[in-house]
Amino acid sequence: MKPEIIAAFAILLGFVLLEIFFTRFFSKAGQKRSDAIVEIISTSVLLLVTQPAVLMLSALGMAMLFPEARGVISDWPVWSKVLLLLVFDDMMQYWWHRFSHMTPWLYKLHRPHHNAEYLSIRVVYRNNIFYYALLPGLWCSGILLYLGVGWVYAVYLVIKLTVIYGAHSDVRWDAPLYKIKWLSPVMWVVERTISTPATHGAHHGRHAADGVTNYHGNFGNLLFFWDVLFGTAKITRRYPEEMGVENLPDTSIGEQLLWPLISTERSRKATSGIVA
Repeated sequence: MKPEIIAAFAILLGFVLLEIFFTRFFSKAGQKRSDAIVEIISTSVLLLVTQPAVLMLSALGMAMLFPEARGVISDWPVWSKVLLLLVFDDMMQYWWHRFSHMTPWLYKLHRPHHNAEYLSIRVVYRNNIFYYALLPGLWCSGILLYLGVGWVYAVYLVIKLTVIYGAHSDVRWDAPLYKIKWLSPVMWVVERTISTPATHGAHHGRHAADGVTNYHGNFGNLLFFWDVLFGTAKITRRYPEEMGVENLPDTSIGEQLLWPLISTERSRKATSGIVA
């Protein structure tokens, strides 16, 4: 197994252990039996099937269409490879995430991520199984690997996953730092640069009128800077009291995982995937 994969799993396990010790990992407030099923299946399919398949297929496609391009950027400076990954992986994911909240059919692929009434490391990979298969940033990462970003991608991936895991975990690492007065200027920069539990938690809030929730913003994954740049940022240094979605009909396990192959009657009657 590659070192970056081992590191990523170690970081994931670290957050799992933190939640076990501090925030009831196995029994979140508002948890339903269906939540664990959706999380286990969606996470397993992504890590064992979708991600390796997309990376392999994107490389095969490049080899068939552009065989002469293999490793063409391998000698480029590190900073340029990082920039390519930030734009074609992370910024691309920002826009895919944003469009998923604007477009009804894309939202049906993404809604499982918000359907849980809690925020946790458990929901990081909770999405419809087709959501990641269509994720442009993942395909672009495969192409960049073919072009020669090499070990830079491994380091980038570990850093990105650490930020994403930390932003989803309900072990709020930023909360004690906000209380240290002399750190306030540092946190001002941090919360405008990367996703934090406060900024990403606001995206998972249930009630638009609570003064914290920003369901139609705070889309960033690694960089929260994209939200600042594109005008979708909301920073309050507070956390929503309730998580989930409002004003939408209930959904089934099958629909969460396999829409459009499985669709409930109530969902078909829903006119929009946009939460008011």
